[in-house]
Amino acid sequence: MKTSFIILFTFSLSTLISQNNEDSILIRKIYDYFLTESKCYDNLHYLCKKIGHRLSGSDAAQKAVQWAYETMKKAGADTVYLQPVKVPVWKRGKAFANIIVDNKKLPVNVLALGNSVSSNNTIVAEVVEIKNEQELEKIGTEKIKDKIVFFNVAFNPKNISTSQSYGECVKYRYIGASYAAKYGAKACIVRSMTLSHNKSPHTGNMQYDEKISSQKIPALAISYQDADTLSTLLNKYPQLKLELYTENATQDSVLSYNVIAEIKGKKYPNRYITIGGHLDSWDVGEGAHDDGAGIVQSIDAIYVFKKIYRPNNTIRIVAFMNEENGLMGGKVYAREAAKKQEKHITAIESDAGGFTPRYIGTDTTNGLLKLAQSWNPLFKPYYIEIVKGGGGADISPLKKIFNIPLCSYEPDNQRYFDLHHTKDDVFENVHKRELELGGGAISAFVMMVDKYFMND
Repeated sequence: MKTSFIILFTFSLSTLISQNNEDSILIRKIYDYFLTESKCYDNLHYLCKKIGHRLSGSDAAQKAVQWAYETMKKAGADTVYLQPVKVPVWKRGKAFANIIVDNKKLPVNVLALGNSVSSNNTIVAEVVEIKNEQELEKIGTEKIKDKIVFFNVAFNPKNISTSQSYGECVKYRYIGASYAAKYGAKACIVRSMTLSHNKSPHTGNMQYDEKISSQKIPALAISYQDADTLSTLLNKYPQLKLELYTENATQDSVLSYNVIAEIKGKKYPNRYITIGGHLDSWDVGEGAHDDGAGIVQSIDAIYVFKKIYRPNNTIRIVAFMNEENGLMGGKVYAREAAKKQEKHITAIESDAGGFTPRYIGTDTTNGLLKLAQSWNPLFKPYYIEIVKGGGGADISPLKKIFNIPLCSYEPDNQRYFDLHHTKDDVFENVHKRELELGGGAISAFVMMVDKYFMND
């Protein structure tokens, strides 16, 4: 009996060592590909420099759809197809703002927030500075009516993760205009979502909530330095005025597409693992980090799963459309999957930039986190740790429908919000090696999930 146990234990240990060696070799091959042969950087250069920024519904976004389709086919996917998505169309016009104090005008840098209405005419009004949600309610209509609300809510520098700071502030950008309108404001401006002390304003999506207010007022972001200047001057001149103008247009929705590539699974062709990022970007900069990086990393996974490791499950590479100002691509993808009663087992999103790899986040659903953390020794040589977390905007609808574990690629985020939604998010600010290392981390993790998660 004792001898049998020793033999069984020795056999199990030998099998485990053999598996670890095999996995280690495969991961090394994946990284070798990304570091020596990857098309990531060249593809990103084309996307940024030949197509440029890609706001959904624009001509450039449609060019990006065709480029993604052709690039996925060239990479060798078994199948590439377009999934129709109706997307909103919002077009930015000119915008300006001036602080008026002592009969002098001091220009400040602003950008209209996505989906903002136009001001129609130049607005000149006193400014009410708001530093938190409770302050807005406390001040009330009497002191806000016919004024401009300035949401001066800064990133918390004590947070180690800048994403946490972003999450704490972004509600003021997203829905602040409706709360300001509730109390009779003429317009609102919001401090840019960043810790970077510069004069580049950060745009981003906002929405009007008619349950809060039926009035739609213009909403703009002001740069970090200019927000500081305005706040300082307000302390000295409480009656100063702000002059602002913004010219935007919302048009009828148009037809666009998610671009989807598949590498058929050899064992479970009707089970799906999704890898993706969003093809659209804001209409400033080039959308290099947000989210050109995630797109080219995902597309390069096609080569890995065709040439280095043939997957058990079908791998889907998805270039989602309209993440920035509507999330229609993610919603349609999940809805169509549900309609076809597809079997999805997990999804991973890359939408945090192309910086140095740090983590793969995954949630605890179906035991994936516990399993994945057992792979940490294999990823340690590549400075990757698998941690609790995971998710992403485009893959979040899958969670609601299929209750699958969601994962995310998490690079170092200390510089991400310096560039996020600004004119500075350009190809030149992406480091080739960091981009490639991220691609290696994503593909290696998906290979391990395919090999070991939910296998019969």
